[in-house]
Parts: sequence; structure tokens; C-alpha cells
Amino acid sequence: MARVLVSGPLPGTDLSRLYQMHQVEVGSSPQGLGGDGFRERLSDHEAIIPFVTDAIDRAVLDRAPNLRVVANCGVGVNNIDLALCRERKIVVTNTPNVLTDATADATMALILDACRGVTTGDRLVRKGEWKGWAPTEFLGVRVTGARLGIVGLGRIGKAVSVRARAFSMVVAYTQRTQLPPPEEQALGVVYTDLETLFAQSDIVCLCCPLTPETRGLVSRDRLLRMKKGAVLVNTARGPCVDEEALAEALQSGHLFSAGLDVYADEPRIAPALLRCENVVLAPHLASADRPTREAMARICIEAVLTVLDGKEPPTRVA
Repeated sequence: MARVLVSGPLPGTDLSRLYQMHQVEVGSSPQGLGGDGFRERLSDHEAIIPFVTDAIDRAVLDRAPNLRVVANCGVGVNNIDLALCRERKIVVTNTPNVLTDATADATMALILDACRGVTTGDRLVRKGEWKGWAPTEFLGVRVTGARLGIVGLGRIGKAVSVRARAFSMVVAYTQRTQLPPPEEQALGVVYTDLETLFAQSDIVCLCCPLTPETRGLVSRDRLLRMKKGAVLVNTARGPCVDEEALAEALQSGHLFSAGLDVYADEPRIAPALLRCENVVLAPHLASADRPTREAMARICIEAVLTVLDGKEPPTRVA
């Protein structure tokens, strides 16, 4: 029987399977233990299930000499020191595939909201400041037929492009490797370079992983190169965007609006963004439909059980 530390409560009932076979400890906060919490509680544990907001760095890993598996509850693994895990032969897994549709749905919701000002209007109505219909108010960006630029056409980016076709959007994409022409034709997308995508898109949508190349990708310079009145949507990772520069572009009116689900220093939001009325600030909810989050928990638990049983998990990343 191994000791397993879970960052916080998980949805669904699959956690009971771990309890039946191993000694399990679960953090009490829905937001998880965080790096500090793992450092305080780790000792001879053989498995951990962290959240994507938990920093599993050297300081954490040094507390767990017997650690065999880190089953990350999320797709991104930028919160984990992968090189050190490989060095110490600690298996790292994630939860791919299952959150594609939920994240793509939420991305389209942010596109629609940022373009049409639903949240802005909701705030006005709740404050009792709406005076009634007027032909010159709440003028938004047309979504149907707009040019959508997607940075990163992986599983989620492709799912967003499929949804965009329902709105007759012209979809361009950029990433390190261009797709084969038959796949581009099937998806109805065109490849372009990063600078052209930012300069020509009505809406730019980030669906890329956080890597050294994408950290700070949406810089002040690239924001200024975007079309005046364009929209930025980010459901990827917060550090991909220079938030201070984004706030300046929103406040100046260079960008019409933005829709964000992720932030550079979650759960802290940059004060400059909080002062912007023309930005939708969602609380990292893109994967948060119930079936998806339950599936993510199930995959983590399966990975832990598999590794502790001496077998190879299907979702290994390191």
C-alpha cells in the first residue's frame, strides 16, 4: 500500500478506487495545496496528483525521495520540472484529449462575448444604468464572416476552427509545423506566419502550449501590429500575454476588447486589466463542464494506479 497525496477534492467518484488500494491524503482547499502545501506535506509518498496551478519544482521533489508518479490534473505540464523528473525516473502524466471540446466551447463563448459585449451589458443592467434600446449603443464586432487567427492548431485549435466554420469565419493559423494540405482543406484553414496572422486577423485566439517560444508571445509590439478594433482571446496560458501591454491596448481603444480565461499570476489579476471595462475576465473555467472534469480526475487516478502496479500509463509525458 503506497502513500498518495492529492492536491484537493476531485469531481466524480473515482477517487474511491484509490482509497480501496492505497493510503490517500487529499488537500481540503478546492484550489489545491500549491507548491508550499506540497512541500509541507510530502515525505515518503510514492504518488501525487497536483493541479496545473501547483508548482512541482525541485523544492517539492526534494521532499519526496520515494516519488514514482506525478499525475498532473490538466493537459499543460509547465508547472512541473520535467527535466528533474526524467533525471529521477519519476513518471509524469497529464490528461489529454478529454478536455478538447469543453475548452473549444469556452473559447467560442469568449469570442462571442468579447465581440458582442454580453458581459459588459450584463454589468450595466445589474447596476440599473441601462436606459433602453438605442441604435448607437452596444455596437460590437461582427463574428459571422470575421477573420479568425488561431495560434496553435493542436486538438483544441482544430476544434475551435470547426466551430468557427459554423459562423462562416475565415480561419488562418500559425504554428511551428504546417499541416498537410489535405488536412488544411478538410478543416477549411490556411497557414500563415505569426506576424501576418496578428496583422490581418479581426480576432486572434491563443490555443498554444506555454513554452519558452510562446512565453510573452503577445508582446506590446505584436499588440500594436494588430488591426485597430481587433479582439484577443486567450484560453491557453496566461504568461503567453504581456498583460500590462494588453491593458494599454484596451484602454487606448486600439483593441476593441479581449476575452481571457488564464492569467500570468493566477489567481491574481493584473490591476490594469481589472480597470478595463472592455475585457471579459473568466476564472480559468474553459475545461469546467462536469463530464470533462470527472474524466480528468479519472485519468489521473488510472495513471497513479497503473504506475504503482508497475505498468506503463497511456498518458505519460515524461
